Amino acid sequence: MAATVTFTSCSNSGQEEKIKLLQAELDKYKADEALTAHRLLVFDTLDYDFYSNQKWDKFNHSHADNIRVYYPDGSITEGLFPQHIDMLTPMFAFAPDTKIKEHPIAFGKGDWTCAVGVMEGTFTEPMPIGNGKFIPPTGKKFKLRMTTIGHWGADGKMFEEHLFWDNQSFMKQIGLTN
Repeated sequence: MAATVTFTSCSNSGQEEKIKLLQAELDKYKADEALTAHRLLVFDTLDYDFYSNQKWDKFNHSHADNIRVYYPDGSITEGLFPQHIDMLTPMFAFAPDTKIKEHPIAFGKGDWTCAVGVMEGTFTEPMPIGNGKFIPPTGKKFKLRMTTIGHWGADGKMFEEHLFWDNQSFMKQIGLTN
């Protein structure tokens, strides 16, 4: 039994063109991966340093001035100062030690990133609830997973942000519900 092998000849220019196309595709993939890694690093700085240390004036390093933010309760803000910042600062009024120190899950694709953060703090100060009324502190600690999905623009800043966390779990942890 004899085997017949047929070779198809490709011109060098055809092979070179294929190699160039594959190299361009690989270069684009590497650039996209590097951009995602950079955006996630920017987001780490945002949470670990700027948010955790209430450096509100630094948020414009990662947030567009006209950012649209969607919150777990269904509310939406448009604009960084004061709209988005005003939604973040109340947490620090009743839990001034609030911090995000880790992102156990973080990934992205294209103009989108997703990071799961762990927010921790202690309910040590009165919680303002409006009309000059407050809930007294319980002294209870909380540790809450929260997720941020960011949509990034060509300028390197998020122009859309989706925030998710479990408010019921949060209220249970700080002793305000069963």
